[in-house]
Amino acid sequence: MLRKQLEEYYTAKDWKSAPFQKRVFKAINEGKNGLLNVPTGFGKTNALLVPIVLDGLKKYDKKTKTFAIWISPLRALSKEIESSAQEVSEYYNLHWQVASRNGDTSPSERQKQNRKPPQILVTTPESLHLMMAQKKYKEVFANLAYFVVDEWHELVGSKRGVLVELALSRLKNISPKMKIWGISATIGNLEQAEEVLFGYTSHADDYVRINSNKTKKIKIRSILPKETEEYPWAGHLGIKMAHKVVPVIKKYGSTLLFTNTRNQAEFWYQTLMDIAPQFAGQMALHHSSINRETRDWVENALHEGRLKVVVCTASLDLGVDFRPVDCVIQVGGPKGVARFLQRAGRSGHRPDEVSEIYFMPTHSIELLEASALREAVKQGNIESRQPYVRSFDVLAQYMVTLAVSQGFRPDILLSEIRATHCFASISDEEFNWLLTYITKGGEALKAYDEFQRVEIEDGTYKVTSRRIAMRHRLSIGTIVGNSALRVKLMRGGFVGTIEEYFITKLKEGDNFWFAGRNLEFLQVKGNTALVKPSKKKNGKVPAWGGGRMPLSSMLGAGLREQLTYVEKEDYYSPELKSLRPTLDRQRELSAIPTKDQLLIESFETKEGYHMVVYPFEGRFVHEALGSLLAYRMSLLLPISFSIAINDYGFELLSDQPIPVQEALDNDFFSTTDLSSNLSKSINATEMARKQFRDIATICGLVFTGYPGKYKEERHLKANSQLFFNVFREYDPNNLFLKQAYEEAYYHQLEETRLREVLNRIQQMNILLTHPEKATPFAFPIIIDRLRTKLTSEKLEDRIKKLQIQFSK
Repeated sequence: MLRKQLEEYYTAKDWKSAPFQKRVFKAINEGKNGLLNVPTGFGKTNALLVPIVLDGLKKYDKKTKTFAIWISPLRALSKEIESSAQEVSEYYNLHWQVASRNGDTSPSERQKQNRKPPQILVTTPESLHLMMAQKKYKEVFANLAYFVVDEWHELVGSKRGVLVELALSRLKNISPKMKIWGISATIGNLEQAEEVLFGYTSHADDYVRINSNKTKKIKIRSILPKETEEYPWAGHLGIKMAHKVVPVIKKYGSTLLFTNTRNQAEFWYQTLMDIAPQFAGQMALHHSSINRETRDWVENALHEGRLKVVVCTASLDLGVDFRPVDCVIQVGGPKGVARFLQRAGRSGHRPDEVSEIYFMPTHSIELLEASALREAVKQGNIESRQPYVRSFDVLAQYMVTLAVSQGFRPDILLSEIRATHCFASISDEEFNWLLTYITKGGEALKAYDEFQRVEIEDGTYKVTSRRIAMRHRLSIGTIVGNSALRVKLMRGGFVGTIEEYFITKLKEGDNFWFAGRNLEFLQVKGNTALVKPSKKKNGKVPAWGGGRMPLSSMLGAGLREQLTYVEKEDYYSPELKSLRPTLDRQRELSAIPTKDQLLIESFETKEGYHMVVYPFEGRFVHEALGSLLAYRMSLLLPISFSIAINDYGFELLSDQPIPVQEALDNDFFSTTDLSSNLSKSINATEMARKQFRDIATICGLVFTGYPGKYKEERHLKANSQLFFNVFREYDPNNLFLKQAYEEAYYHQLEETRLREVLNRIQQMNILLTHPEKATPFAFPIIIDRLRTKLTSEKLEDRIKKLQIQFSK
């Protein structure tokens, strides 16, 4: 009967159920947990929604408050899922209440949901923890039947994934019959992702993995420059070729133009408005700092086919299910295969349609990335997402969350969290340390009442202070950004949020571009920057922290493979053919390394002595590797360096000759004493200090402030540094202090990946060349160094002179 109802729904929607959707229905009917791994656009959402609602026809009664929780990492995706769930529910005459709950949900709507919980709740990890901080959360979730985590590949490699793990560890006990399902599109380490989602309490026969037997057809086209520069440079954000994007946009009914940063999105939006004014009224801008109402309008207009093009960031990576997007343009290297595939899947968002994506390089060497992406997609290679382990800051926050609601007993909680992947290795001593921290502030802070947040009543840990409970609820979550100011029109509404440090650089009367508008800065009033519309043509573009993404190791390997083709003079792809003049110049001056060679260039200019190394391993690895080599050379003789990096290599610059050959003879790429040498070479304490600020905020040491009265950036920084210094001196075994160093090494410096790179280099042939001048490969790295010293106008003049000088 239920199978027939399933087919009836698909027929009514003019869809044909795919084999994987039938397997999902069978697994749910048999009471299984599962992970659904299917490409974007194949109907993953409805594959679970329809059978879950059908199961509700059998099991749901009025005593059940919430039947299913659907975790969504992005707000835009939440809205889409809510709409689909409501449609399925109404089709079967269940008339369930389906609701979203996230940072955009109004207080009145939350109160309404508290009084009458929806049958299907679409929420985020943070909002779920906020619900678990309420007194009656166990009653709401007592008969929970399904827990679905959408886009699990996006969560598993972040602390937001840890929030999901912890929530599941408690909900499994509250509602033992609850079934867990994950949905993932692009991930390389699928088995590990399963392990993290299900934890260590499920048996192997309790869950299934369901894959599609089809692959998504993706057509990749590169927007090629008419002439490639012999000496390319990164920094003009691709604007020089913006005119080539206009015909692509005209060709399709609707287009998403993806950029990697909010700054780049703002810049591209204004550029397209200038060169293609015919798109006015049909073009929109979408990123996470724009106010909710504008984002909602853009998503609805896109859904209704009223927009020709949307310039966006990762804010629309996951949130465009079944919307009429015909084409995607990626501006600049996406730095990862998975991210590229995810964005490509936004077009042709149906199983049998072809996804079309155009690659728009911001400088010519990025054409190598395009060629590598083309090959990776063909081979089906996708990056892994490494899960966080031992994130004690998140655990401390969670413990207080439980204490704020109904309290917890330590023995039960310890048993629950040890069943998670993140905290499987937590010791009794570490757990007891955390208990001491939430009750007394730890050894270093036990004299201060402010940090005695949790009390013990008959063995149960509880928060009894309303003030502490309120402050904690305001702090729940793991996304920690720089302090932001609200941007508001003097005579109008809220525009969005901009980081404090950008606003502090503005003077009254300065112009800046934001949310697609030209605004004049008036004044800062409290936590609000007041502005008014401006008719001036010039203006600054806001910059947000955390902009640059490092190249993935898989894509780095792809670049080295592409260079191997080039060295054999096999220009097999259109991108390599277009790049040939630049590559020929590189070969003429120096060499092109194969995948089994490490190229090192040593040359002298008026600036000094240069050593440039090309591992093609991404910015983070190169930063660590450059610092490591500089330190090891300083042990040979007194010498100092300035270091410049990009995703392809790094440069060491000195005012005295660099002993390159002597360094190679001394095996400077060895992993011997790696941790010790790294600690001495990169100022590990300063890196850990920066990492500690986020940890201090998450674990509750630093309070960011009340709504509308957030603390200033300098105060937050000063507070976290104070704690860091106190712990270093008086509490060296502090778990948060240790965590700061571990995260600096393993997540910021990627020490594990660095060790793998050094081991690989040990097996490679070193290709040492001595070019007479800087090479095309070295030029972008040199420009990155100059960018920190010169204004944009002076930099462009310097670049033109250098291009002419080196081309002779």
